[in-house]
Amino acid sequence: MFKMLKYDIKNILEKDPAAKNFMEVILLYPSIHAIIIYRIAHFLYSHKIYFISRAISQLARLFTGIEIHPGAKIGKGLFIDHGMGVVIGETTEIGDNVTLYQGVTLGGTGKDKGKRHPTLENDVVVGAGAKVLGPIKIGTGSKIGANAVVLKDVLAKSTAVGIPARVIFEKSMTIIEIKDYVGKNKRIYNDMII
Repeated sequence: MFKMLKYDIKNILEKDPAAKNFMEVILLYPSIHAIIIYRIAHFLYSHKIYFISRAISQLARLFTGIEIHPGAKIGKGLFIDHGMGVVIGETTEIGDNVTLYQGVTLGGTGKDKGKRHPTLENDVVVGAGAKVLGPIKIGTGSKIGANAVVLKDVLAKSTAVGIPARVIFEKSMTIIEIKDYVGKNKRIYNDMII
């Protein structure tokens, strides 16, 4: 756990120009406090100690303004910048080196059972106020614009903007990569921008 904490702090120091040193991050960043408490609650949750794990996560919410369900699966290097109002649902999966800004919701739509929340792969950035809803996948290196409402999968290295979100592919992607992805995910891209 301490090795992962050190990695998380190093990641914040690299990503946040306002972070001055290790002690400032460990003492003053609600993101780190929420993640430390989440990891303890997640350990208990994974050992079927549900009530205590939920109680611990609610205390973290009270003190940090960040709500992380202890059932969520979070990789290393999560940075929640500012943090206030962030909600991460029970079946959410977050890869490594993901950045979330204030007011982000990784939630459900209320229609699904089982896996109800999104999966964010590695190196995803989600802008302030964005809502990523349902059992969808946000590909590696993608960006979600501020206040976007994302209800469909997003291809790796793409940007999703608007309400409902539309996907903008990176210029570096080849037309074959785009067509291949769209072919596998036909239900997704009726309104895409290229």
